[in-house]
Amino acid sequence: MASNADLARRWYRDVWAAGGETTVQELMSDGIVGFMEGADVRSRDQFLAVRAQMFQAFPDMAIVVEDVIEEGSKVAVRWHVNATHSGDGLGMPATGRAVAIRGITWLEFEGGLLVRGWDSWNLGGMLESLRPA
Repeated sequence: MASNADLARRWYRDVWAAGGETTVQELMSDGIVGFMEGADVRSRDQFLAVRAQMFQAFPDMAIVVEDVIEEGSKVAVRWHVNATHSGDGLGMPATGRAVAIRGITWLEFEGGLLVRGWDSWNLGGMLESLRPA
């Protein structure tokens, strides 16, 4: 069986890439409790809706995992994203501006499934950088 750190790496590699919906179904518990910047999720469908909004706004989004620390069922992931706001979304038309985001996520797994997660990154700063001058 894969370690929880391996599951977290797979989450970022596969879920946050085109076609990642299948991996969400495979790795996320039906009873997920997630606290994302800008949205809390309590189901796979809610998570998939937030994910779709991000890809609508940033179709070229690429997440890179920088570090993973595992302690039992808990995994901390440090990551960064580079993307271009080339799609309408996030309450504004596409700006064509590049964004670079750094964040940390705390994940908890049970029986090989993601059951809880907390994201921490500067959503407000990113949105401000996309607003018209």
